[in-house]
Amino acid sequence: MTYILSFIVAFGIAAIAGQILIPVLRRLKAGQSIREDGPTWHMSKQGTPTMGGLMFIFAIAVAIVTAGAEQMRLGEWNHVHVFLFALVFGAIGFVDDFQKLRHHANEGLTASQKFLLQLAAAIAFTVLLRQQGYLSPNLYIPFLGVELILPWVVYMVLAAFIMVGTVNAVNLTDGIDGLATGVTIPVALFYLAVSAWYGRQDLMVLSAALAGGLSAFLIYNFHPAKVFMGDTGSLFLGGMVCGMAFALDVPLVIPIIGFVYVVEVLSDIIQVAYFKKTHGKRFFRMAPLHHHLELSGWSETKLFCVFSGVTLVLCVLAFIGVMDRYPV
Repeated sequence: MTYILSFIVAFGIAAIAGQILIPVLRRLKAGQSIREDGPTWHMSKQGTPTMGGLMFIFAIAVAIVTAGAEQMRLGEWNHVHVFLFALVFGAIGFVDDFQKLRHHANEGLTASQKFLLQLAAAIAFTVLLRQQGYLSPNLYIPFLGVELILPWVVYMVLAAFIMVGTVNAVNLTDGIDGLATGVTIPVALFYLAVSAWYGRQDLMVLSAALAGGLSAFLIYNFHPAKVFMGDTGSLFLGGMVCGMAFALDVPLVIPIIGFVYVVEVLSDIIQVAYFKKTHGKRFFRMAPLHHHLELSGWSETKLFCVFSGVTLVLCVLAFIGVMDRYPV
């Protein structure tokens, strides 16, 4: 049971890494800068160590090398490809976090810089999957059991849009203690179940490692958080979420399992558009949605439980929707 080993290794290393990394981040004064226009009570989190995503990224790397060694000997490297794809996004996030810490501000790389770097990573990954024979231009529509055949150029453009959008949606969800972590754990378990159903041992190892690493990180990230994952962690998670979907050739499952991510980013888009259209009026009390609900009286713990619970239910439904993608 390599996936069990992968989960245990990732959990253990991430849990131990937290004991080492958090004090180091404190000594380096790698504290989070809190937005002044956010909820006022969030200012108490000022200075909480960030870039904690390094602990689960490292743990996942060790887990897939150890537990996935047999798959690599058999020539199955797809789990490594997905990890490296996500790692590129994590590196972009690391640079962004470093810039924020260096300038003691809440702004790092510019939006255009992040977009271009993310777009390049998305295109490179799509081309790699195509060359490896894991990807087809046929979009499988969950629940309907039909495929929409697209020209490769159209598929590549759509794939890049989905990847960049997903990565930034996950990043936006990381706004309160444990939220992005709690929402992504059911997604990782969904990928584990689908990988097992499709007989993809390599991706089982990766998804189990993701679940294990995040479960350990939640020990430190649950409210009140002792550490934040930072853009280093959230962009990496975004890469994992979309990378796994494309590696399994079911990208249209993302809006289902990632419903919370989608709602979060849509609330932000609606807020900005409405603000410009009405010359200063707000549709939500504050965007993204989790801040609106906070200002409506929801606690961070309630948000964590509800959003994670909704994601878990949708992941179960999504599994039903894609279980006939390939004959078993």
